[in-house]
Amino acid sequence: MAEALTQKQENVLNFLKAEHRRTGLVPSTREIQAHFGFASQTAAMSHLRALERKGAVIRLPGKARAVMFPEDLEREEIVDVPLYGSIAAGFGEDQVENREGAVSIDVATLGVSSKAKTFALKVRGESMIDAHICDGDTVILEHREPRPGDIVAALIDGETTLKRFVMKEGSYYLHAENAEFPDLIPVQELVVQGVMVALLRKTS
Repeated sequence: MAEALTQKQENVLNFLKAEHRRTGLVPSTREIQAHFGFASQTAAMSHLRALERKGAVIRLPGKARAVMFPEDLEREEIVDVPLYGSIAAGFGEDQVENREGAVSIDVATLGVSSKAKTFALKVRGESMIDAHICDGDTVILEHREPRPGDIVAALIDGETTLKRFVMKEGSYYLHAENAEFPDLIPVQELVVQGVMVALLRKTS
Protein backbone atom coordinates (compact mmCIF):
# COMPACT_ATOMS: atom_id res chain seq x y z
CA MET A 1 0.00 0.00 0.00
CA ALA A 2 1.38 3.43 -0.95
CA GLU A 3 2.45 5.65 1.92
CA ALA A 4 0.02 8.48 2.65
CA LEU A 5 1.01 12.03 1.74
CA THR A 6 1.20 14.84 4.25
CA GLN A 7 -1.02 17.86 3.61
CA LYS A 8 1.95 19.88 2.38
CA GLN A 9 3.00 17.10 0.01
CA GLU A 10 -0.58 16.87 -1.28
CA ASN A 11 -0.54 20.62 -1.91
CA VAL A 12 2.74 20.39 -3.83
CA LEU A 13 1.43 17.47 -5.90
CA ASN A 14 -1.76 19.37 -6.75
CA PHE A 15 0.32 22.39 -7.78
CA LEU A 16 2.49 20.23 -10.05
CA LYS A 17 -0.54 18.72 -11.76
CA ALA A 18 -2.36 22.04 -12.14
CA GLU A 19 0.65 23.74 -13.72
CA HIS A 20 1.28 20.76 -15.97
CA ARG A 21 -2.32 20.92 -17.23
CA ARG A 22 -2.07 24.70 -17.70
CA THR A 23 1.33 25.00 -19.37
CA GLY A 24 2.32 21.49 -20.41
CA LEU A 25 5.39 21.75 -18.15
CA VAL A 26 6.06 20.66 -14.59
CA PRO A 27 7.18 23.60 -12.40
CA SER A 28 10.88 23.93 -11.58
CA THR A 29 12.09 23.71 -7.99
CA ARG A 30 12.52 27.51 -8.04
CA GLU A 31 8.89 27.94 -9.12
CA ILE A 32 7.74 25.52 -6.42
CA GLN A 33 9.80 27.48 -3.87
CA ALA A 34 8.29 30.80 -4.98
CA HIS A 35 4.72 29.48 -5.03
CA PHE A 36 4.84 28.06 -1.51
CA GLY A 37 7.28 30.59 -0.01
CA PHE A 38 9.86 27.98 0.93
CA ALA A 39 13.13 29.33 2.37
CA SER A 40 15.20 27.55 -0.29
CA GLN A 41 15.04 25.36 -3.38
CA THR A 42 16.31 22.56 -1.19
CA ALA A 43 12.94 22.47 0.59
CA ALA A 44 11.16 22.15 -2.78
CA MET A 45 13.53 19.36 -3.79
CA SER A 46 12.86 17.56 -0.49
CA HIS A 47 9.13 17.55 -1.22
CA LEU A 48 9.75 16.19 -4.73
CA ARG A 49 11.91 13.42 -3.32
CA ALA A 50 9.22 12.57 -0.76
CA LEU A 51 6.58 12.45 -3.51
CA GLU A 52 8.82 10.17 -5.53
CA ARG A 53 9.52 7.90 -2.56
CA LYS A 54 5.78 7.58 -1.89
CA GLY A 55 5.02 6.80 -5.55
CA ALA A 56 3.06 9.99 -6.26
CA VAL A 57 5.47 11.11 -9.00
CA ILE A 58 8.10 9.49 -11.19
CA ARG A 59 11.29 11.46 -11.78
CA LEU A 60 13.44 10.77 -14.83
CA PRO A 61 17.15 11.28 -14.07
CA GLY A 62 19.29 13.59 -16.15
CA LYS A 63 16.46 15.72 -17.57
CA ALA A 64 15.21 19.08 -16.36
CA ARG A 65 11.62 19.12 -15.07
CA ALA A 66 11.38 15.45 -15.98
CA VAL A 67 8.55 14.51 -13.66
CA MET A 68 5.73 12.17 -14.66
CA PHE A 69 2.60 11.13 -12.84
CA PRO A 70 1.76 7.41 -12.50
CA GLU A 71 -1.62 7.89 -14.16
CA ASP A 72 0.16 9.17 -17.29
CA LEU A 73 1.76 5.76 -17.74
CA GLU A 74 -1.70 4.20 -17.86
CA ARG A 75 -2.91 6.42 -20.70
CA GLU A 76 -3.33 4.97 -24.13
CA GLU A 77 -1.25 6.08 -27.07
CA ILE A 78 -1.19 9.80 -27.84
CA VAL A 79 -0.96 10.64 -31.54
CA ASP A 80 -0.28 14.01 -33.18
CA VAL A 81 -2.72 14.61 -36.02
CA PRO A 82 -1.85 17.31 -38.61
CA LEU A 83 -4.20 20.30 -38.53
CA TYR A 84 -4.94 21.62 -42.02
CA GLY A 85 -6.60 24.94 -41.29
CA SER A 86 -10.37 25.23 -41.46
CA ILE A 87 -13.29 23.99 -43.50
CA ALA A 88 -16.68 25.52 -44.14
CA ALA A 89 -19.66 23.91 -42.48
CA GLY A 90 -21.90 26.15 -44.48
CA PHE A 91 -21.60 26.90 -48.14
CA GLY A 92 -18.59 25.52 -49.96
CA GLU A 93 -15.35 27.48 -50.08
CA ASP A 94 -12.54 27.41 -52.59
CA GLN A 95 -10.15 25.21 -50.65
CA VAL A 96 -9.00 23.94 -47.29
CA GLU A 97 -6.21 26.12 -45.93
CA ASN A 98 -2.63 24.91 -45.50
CA ARG A 99 -1.31 23.01 -42.52
CA GLU A 100 -1.32 25.08 -39.32
CA GLY A 101 0.16 22.64 -36.82
CA ALA A 102 -1.02 19.50 -35.07
CA VAL A 103 -3.63 18.25 -32.62
CA SER A 104 -2.70 15.66 -29.98
CA ILE A 105 -5.38 13.01 -29.42
CA ASP A 106 -5.76 10.02 -27.12
CA VAL A 107 -6.57 7.35 -29.70
CA ALA A 108 -8.29 4.99 -27.25
CA THR A 109 -10.54 7.65 -25.76
CA LEU A 110 -11.67 8.85 -29.20
CA GLY A 111 -11.85 5.38 -30.70
CA VAL A 112 -9.42 6.24 -33.48
CA SER A 113 -6.88 3.73 -34.76
CA SER A 114 -3.29 4.87 -34.26
CA LYS A 115 -2.50 3.35 -37.67
CA ALA A 116 -5.18 5.28 -39.52
CA LYS A 117 -4.20 8.12 -41.86
CA THR A 118 -5.87 11.02 -40.07
CA PHE A 119 -5.93 14.80 -40.21
CA ALA A 120 -7.80 17.59 -38.43
CA LEU A 121 -9.80 20.60 -39.58
CA LYS A 122 -11.36 23.53 -37.74
CA VAL A 123 -15.09 23.97 -38.41
CA ARG A 124 -16.50 27.29 -39.59
CA GLY A 125 -20.24 27.78 -39.90
CA GLU A 126 -23.43 26.19 -38.61
CA SER A 127 -24.70 23.92 -41.36
CA MET A 128 -23.98 20.83 -39.24
CA ILE A 129 -25.35 21.96 -35.87
CA ASP A 130 -28.12 19.34 -35.85
CA ALA A 131 -25.32 16.75 -35.92
CA HIS A 132 -23.85 18.55 -32.88
CA ILE A 133 -20.95 19.99 -34.90
CA CYS A 134 -20.56 23.65 -34.05
CA ASP A 135 -18.57 26.60 -35.30
CA GLY A 136 -15.11 26.43 -33.72
CA ASP A 137 -15.07 22.66 -33.20
CA THR A 138 -12.21 20.54 -34.53
CA VAL A 139 -13.04 17.42 -36.50
CA ILE A 140 -10.69 14.47 -36.88
CA LEU A 141 -10.97 12.83 -40.29
CA GLU A 142 -9.59 9.63 -41.77
CA HIS A 143 -8.48 9.08 -45.35
CA ARG A 144 -10.73 6.18 -46.42
CA GLU A 145 -13.65 5.34 -48.65
CA PRO A 146 -16.90 6.86 -47.32
CA ARG A 147 -20.11 4.98 -46.62
CA PRO A 148 -23.56 6.52 -47.04
CA GLY A 149 -24.38 8.41 -43.86
CA ASP A 150 -20.77 9.31 -43.04
CA ILE A 151 -19.91 12.94 -42.31
CA VAL A 152 -17.18 13.93 -44.72
CA ALA A 153 -14.89 16.71 -45.83
CA ALA A 154 -15.52 16.85 -49.55
CA LEU A 155 -14.52 18.70 -52.67
CA ILE A 156 -17.67 19.43 -54.66
CA ASP A 157 -17.28 21.15 -58.00
CA GLY A 158 -14.03 22.72 -56.88
CA GLU A 159 -15.15 23.87 -53.42
CA THR A 160 -14.64 22.23 -50.02
CA THR A 161 -17.21 21.70 -47.30
CA LEU A 162 -18.17 19.49 -44.35
CA LYS A 163 -21.46 17.64 -44.86
CA ARG A 164 -23.15 14.26 -44.55
CA PHE A 165 -22.50 11.91 -47.47
CA VAL A 166 -25.80 10.60 -48.84
CA MET A 167 -26.74 8.27 -51.68
CA LYS A 168 -30.19 8.40 -53.28
CA GLU A 169 -31.29 6.51 -56.39
CA GLY A 170 -27.69 5.68 -57.23
CA SER A 171 -26.42 9.25 -56.99
CA TYR A 172 -24.37 10.86 -54.22
CA TYR A 173 -24.88 14.31 -52.74
CA LEU A 174 -24.00 16.23 -49.57
CA HIS A 175 -26.64 16.82 -46.90
CA ALA A 176 -26.59 19.75 -44.47
CA GLU A 177 -27.66 19.02 -40.88
CA ASN A 178 -29.43 22.37 -40.60
CA ALA A 179 -32.74 23.11 -42.28
CA GLU A 180 -31.55 26.62 -43.18
CA PHE A 181 -28.87 25.25 -45.50
CA PRO A 182 -29.52 23.48 -48.81
CA ASP A 183 -28.18 20.09 -49.80
CA LEU A 184 -25.31 20.21 -52.29
CA ILE A 185 -25.70 18.19 -55.48
CA PRO A 186 -22.58 17.94 -57.64
CA VAL A 187 -22.77 19.24 -61.17
CA GLN A 188 -19.44 17.75 -62.23
CA GLU A 189 -17.51 16.13 -59.38
CA LEU A 190 -17.73 15.06 -55.77
CA VAL A 191 -14.48 13.95 -54.18
CA VAL A 192 -14.40 12.89 -50.51
CA GLN A 193 -11.17 14.06 -48.85
CA GLY A 194 -11.80 12.47 -45.46
CA VAL A 195 -14.39 10.77 -43.26
CA MET A 196 -15.05 12.23 -39.81
CA VAL A 197 -14.09 9.83 -37.01
CA ALA A 198 -14.00 12.12 -33.96
CA LEU A 199 -14.96 15.59 -32.72
CA LEU A 200 -13.04 17.85 -30.36
CA ARG A 201 -14.67 20.79 -28.62
CA LYS A 202 -12.70 23.38 -26.69
CA THR A 203 -14.42 24.24 -23.43
CA SER A 204 -13.77 27.48 -21.61
